[in-house]
Amino acid sequence: MTATTDGSAGAVGPRAAAASDTTTTTPADLDEAAAAAAERSVDHLLGRQDAEGWWKGDLETNVTMDAEDLLLRQFLGILDPDTTRAAALFIRGEQREDGAWTTFYGGPGDLSATVEAYVALRLAGDAPDAPHMARASAWVRARGGIAEARVFTRIWLALFGWWRWEDLPELPPELVFLPSWFPLNIYDFGCWARQTIVPLTVVSAKRPVRPAPFGLDELHTDPARPNPGKPLAPAASWDGFFQRVDKGLHLYRKVAPRRLRKAAMNVAARWIVERQENDGCWGGIQPPAVYSIIALHLLGYDLKHPVMRAGLESLDRFAVWREDGARMVEACQSPVWDTCLATIALADAGVRPDHPALVKAADWMLGEEIVRTGDWAVRRPQLPPGGWAFEFHNDNYPDIDDTAEVILALRRVRHPDPARVDAAVARGGRWTLGMQSKNGAWGAFDADNTSPLPNRLPFCDFGEVVDPPSADVTAHVVEMLAHEGRADHPSTRRGVAWLLAEQEPCGAWFGRWGVNYVYGTGSVVPALTAAGVPRGHPAIRRAVGWLESVQNEDGGWGEDLRSYHEQRWIGHGASTASQTAWALLALLAAGERESEAVRRGVAWLVRTQREDGSWDEPYFTGTGFPWDFSINYHLYRQVFPLTALGRYVNGEPVPHGREGR
Repeated sequence: MTATTDGSAGAVGPRAAAASDTTTTTPADLDEAAAAAAERSVDHLLGRQDAEGWWKGDLETNVTMDAEDLLLRQFLGILDPDTTRAAALFIRGEQREDGAWTTFYGGPGDLSATVEAYVALRLAGDAPDAPHMARASAWVRARGGIAEARVFTRIWLALFGWWRWEDLPELPPELVFLPSWFPLNIYDFGCWARQTIVPLTVVSAKRPVRPAPFGLDELHTDPARPNPGKPLAPAASWDGFFQRVDKGLHLYRKVAPRRLRKAAMNVAARWIVERQENDGCWGGIQPPAVYSIIALHLLGYDLKHPVMRAGLESLDRFAVWREDGARMVEACQSPVWDTCLATIALADAGVRPDHPALVKAADWMLGEEIVRTGDWAVRRPQLPPGGWAFEFHNDNYPDIDDTAEVILALRRVRHPDPARVDAAVARGGRWTLGMQSKNGAWGAFDADNTSPLPNRLPFCDFGEVVDPPSADVTAHVVEMLAHEGRADHPSTRRGVAWLLAEQEPCGAWFGRWGVNYVYGTGSVVPALTAAGVPRGHPAIRRAVGWLESVQNEDGGWGEDLRSYHEQRWIGHGASTASQTAWALLALLAAGERESEAVRRGVAWLVRTQREDGSWDEPYFTGTGFPWDFSINYHLYRQVFPLTALGRYVNGEPVPHGREGR
């Protein structure tokens, strides 16, 4: 895909599409068309199920994954021509006409992504004076050059001598000795950041440099002075304080006791190895795996060591080979998430609960249950394990969001062994209740992971590094508890109260793990109504009013990722299948089935469905880190529209205990 050069959403902007023609469609005609569209979508989704019972769509992010994969292989000395050629083909195909690379479809150019993509293409043999490379280097220089890139980008360059280690923030391995009650201990970081930072402490201590095969003077505004430096912030500010702490850590490096440092690196290595998953990966995500492999290699693990061999093999499984020979690297894989969402969609669309596909999906999900303790137990040491993770293998880090949705999915299935389902649901529900944060809400992986300090570190200039409670995760938990007959449970009521207090003045809710206010609102309204909040409640009516106010003229809904930091984009963007579905799920839960907004939204889904029952969606509607790291879940465009159409045709699922109300 190639984004527009001006960073806009193109001709299909927030209100640019043609008006819907639903006014000429009778309700009966629309009902019939929606039912037919749902049937086509069911057939399409059933056809995509794996023989083992799971679903998984591609998880598309940006070219930094592909660039860093090549840099890793170059660093380890295992870069092969076929991988290089295929990765370069993909990276070239993602370049914008102005020479830059973006981090999401239709978005603006990103400096760090462009630097990393450029370096990867140099590794692939692209000459710096080739037209596409010259455009890229000129774009980088115009934005300050390498010196303005993120810390993580400059770490990759430092590995090859393209940047000085002395000019990077210090990250001492002694950090692993800090107790869990001490500020800035590793458990103050979100699990994804924790898994990355621990190996990077080893890399920071070792400061390796492998000879670079070429220079990068063309990416500096002044090659003779590549790092002009930045002035210190005022000492009384948090930024100024941590900048001065970093200077102190650089001084400490010179006097750090060797035995203490060696002991710290050994503890870090043991911590890393203990958290390697059965498939060789770390946390089921690519970045921690990459840095863990580098750290262990620096500590003497050769590439034939079982830990290293399994780690490298796991990275190969993140590669998606396309028909044109290009190779895209996924940052993560989402089979549990995709499978539970697909199960819910099919069940809500009317697939019978004992259908073989649903039973097979339930069997697979039951087999993925996590029954061992992970890092979450640092904050909840007495809590028995339970729940589900996002990936194929990630037993150290189950997450609350997946657990809630898997329970909802399992309850949609009539399994031949109901006692097995009940036992797994009971364990998952107990674990979820135990992971509630003090404020009554839920984060994704940890309880009360809300320290304000980690994000202040000079090292952490990319993405969210803590895991505070969010409206979307809390909503999914509240919805699950309500469907389990626990709408009146004290924890559920605390969650409901928190959600009501978190509503934005406009009537929407912020979406932490999906884009953005449409996702948050589409998650919260069904949860509130499931938990017994009346449809006439002022919060529900404000949400309905907001959704109606941001509906596109074509009948769909869309929201650009820039809504995370630009107010004018909130609720605005080209219509997408997944975001239209989220809006419809909220409106249907609010009792708006017969409204004009719902009719137009359903008509948009029907009209944009492809002949094979699927929908197309180039836009990114998933979120890793708000704004900084965006995701295109390729199955979102299938499961959420089907769920919305299913609920439009068949009605809302009724929570346990409210059947007769």
